[in-house]
Amino acid sequence: MSFSADKQTTDDLNLLGKYKPGSVYSLFNTVRTRGGERLLEEMFRSPLSDHRAINARSDIFRYLAASPVTFPFTGQQISLVGDYVGMGGHSNGLALAVSVGRLRLLETVVSDKRYSDIREGVAATVGFLQECGDFIRRIASPGQPGEVAEAPAQLTQAPAQLAEAPVQLAGAPAQLTAKWTAARTILDDRRLARLPLQHEVAALPWYRLAALHHLFTHTLQSELTRLLDILYHLDLYIAVSRVAKEKGFSFAHALPEEDYIVQADDLRHPCLDKAVGNPVLLDRYHNVIFLTGANMAGKSTFMKSLGIAVYLAHMGFPVAAKNMVFSVKDGIYTSINVPDNLGMGYSHFYAEVQRVKTIAGSVGASKSLLVIFDELFKGTNVKDAYDATLAITAAFSEYRNCAFVISTHIIEVGEVLREKYNNLQFAFLPTVMEGRTP
Repeated sequence: MSFSADKQTTDDLNLLGKYKPGSVYSLFNTVRTRGGERLLEEMFRSPLSDHRAINARSDIFRYLAASPVTFPFTGQQISLVGDYVGMGGHSNGLALAVSVGRLRLLETVVSDKRYSDIREGVAATVGFLQECGDFIRRIASPGQPGEVAEAPAQLTQAPAQLAEAPVQLAGAPAQLTAKWTAARTILDDRRLARLPLQHEVAALPWYRLAALHHLFTHTLQSELTRLLDILYHLDLYIAVSRVAKEKGFSFAHALPEEDYIVQADDLRHPCLDKAVGNPVLLDRYHNVIFLTGANMAGKSTFMKSLGIAVYLAHMGFPVAAKNMVFSVKDGIYTSINVPDNLGMGYSHFYAEVQRVKTIAGSVGASKSLLVIFDELFKGTNVKDAYDATLAITAAFSEYRNCAFVISTHIIEVGEVLREKYNNLQFAFLPTVMEGRTP
């Protein structure tokens, strides 16, 4: 079973959206490559539900956040190589050579650009392989954890020279070491042993260019595609780790589902530079937070901060909190900005009722969920809102495998709940007047 969050939830928390102002996705979208961006979107849309997989991914980000490693490639450079390698080539080397020779002639006679396009692709790939070799050697050179050893000058010549240096990523997570080892294996291929330098490609005779073109687009196409995929992952890992370091985020530790806990110190909203942090603890013995406070006191921000942190934690991403531990959940549901639906004839109140019904169905199905309600039934009168808030809070609180945060202005509900239920936490966000300013 995978971790789930419906559209209402992702909209409430402003999680997704490359071009959506202030989205959490945009905060982390500092990758340089299209492949890295694709992976980032996949991770945002598919949080993990296995605590071991979550911690393994988190370990990669944590390791790189403590390391001076930077991604040396530009997005344009990687895109050019990716497009060139991805175009594919003729399986028959002789036929391809004849084709390239014909294009060379056409370039001379009628200024056909296809030969120059091949030459540009070969040159870009040669340069990429040489820079990739230097990059892998810098990271893989022996050193203390987090240190990057300088590459010898001669390593700018050909990737095959990498065979001299062993892979030693001191303290690195196994998944990260595996990717470096896989990249190194590709770069050590003997067929890449005698590549020219990038600036020498322009002067190569057409038959030598044809041989390299066949090597890159057919013979080693799958290997180069795999190498690019490794670099897309490294681009993502390094970008996310850099955000964590710059923002002062930390890494949550995932526990098995049956532990039923969400705990963190200094929990804050990741997209606010001066956010105020708060502690939070939800477990099977205290699985409901009943939250009150004046308008603009920060109730909604606190609840969004919690929802975002739990979502990011299930991705293995850094969170805007300290000392966060959590048991994996089946999903998260929020009811913060529930709109009416004029097309279906739904008033705001009826839309709220439908939302509660949807969530109740998942809670009743024995799922382990985080549920956030911001001001239940604010679309109706105070008496009905009081009765409904009391009934819903009391009913949901019985499901100890789920965690709930419920905010309201109707503090009288809390007085009744306090007398009957011992698993509720009662909290408020205070407002202090400084002169005439709250």
